[in-house]
Amino acid sequence: MKADLKAAQEVIELITGGWRAQAVHTAAKLGLPDHIEAGRTTSGELARATGAEEEGIRRLMRLLVAMGVFEGDHRSGYLNTPVSEVLMDRPGSMRDMCLLYGEEFYTAWGRAAECFTTLTAGFELAYGEALYPYLDGHKDMADRFQRTMKAGNLFFDYVPEVFDFSGGKTIVDCGGGNGHLLSVLLRAAPDARGKLIDREHVIPIAREYLSREIGLDRVELHGGDMFKAVPEGGDVYLFCRVLAGWTDDDAVEAFRLCREAMTGPDARLLVLDRTVTDENSTVLPALWDLHLLMTNGGRHRSDELFRSLLDRAGFDIERIATLPMETTALIAAPRA
Repeated sequence: MKADLKAAQEVIELITGGWRAQAVHTAAKLGLPDHIEAGRTTSGELARATGAEEEGIRRLMRLLVAMGVFEGDHRSGYLNTPVSEVLMDRPGSMRDMCLLYGEEFYTAWGRAAECFTTLTAGFELAYGEALYPYLDGHKDMADRFQRTMKAGNLFFDYVPEVFDFSGGKTIVDCGGGNGHLLSVLLRAAPDARGKLIDREHVIPIAREYLSREIGLDRVELHGGDMFKAVPEGGDVYLFCRVLAGWTDDDAVEAFRLCREAMTGPDARLLVLDRTVTDENSTVLPALWDLHLLMTNGGRHRSDELFRSLLDRAGFDIERIATLPMETTALIAAPRA
């Protein structure tokens, strides 16, 4: 009986995915896109610029050209492509995401079998500590994590298209990180004001970012635990990709705190997140869901589960909108 060659080829493509990821990670770590942009386009020039062996660079670039990350060859020289350009070391690039996913998170995925069988986060298995406490004690990784989160925020500019933040509203961003989303919303609604709450070590990062992008005269910053208290007086309360690592009961408590702190029945709660379904799922949502389990023991939820959690906290989903990057916006109203 002859082997199914197509199936065998597909298996090979699947199981070598980690090798491809590490090749791209190495290119970003060595700064190859930046060196090529600076005119160092041959294997020898790249080797000298990075302190690597020329043969190693030539063989690495052969794969990366085949993958479409770069163009050219070792004789004529290499050129950047749109893929390698987003890996350059500059604001808004995906370089930090590539480094984080290729190092700490790649190490976490090395514990996949144990993670999936015990539901213990792969990161905790690999590093002996949960992700967020680990970030608290490792500033370099924490900074890279925040920049990685920012690189994944390509849908932020579209949020004002699914909800009107104007009219003098006060926007409360729960777990708002460096303030990127809040800055986008305040620019879209010049008459709005903002409040941001996040862990104490994140607040200096948010202060620096928001002072540069918006100005602190329109923003209040609150260091603390959003599962214990949230800023009062908000017309809109936001949870953007921050609930996946927490239990259902934690989410309900955070929603309940927002309901108590809202200005009144016209206020709204927005959840911006990836959602999953067990029927006819596409690859990326299912993959991101497993990645959450791997990194912090979390998971993505379905629209219906969010509806149930919001109901427990006294909210009704008013409508659901679709955002880019397979992100969903759930807009909820407090129940009378």
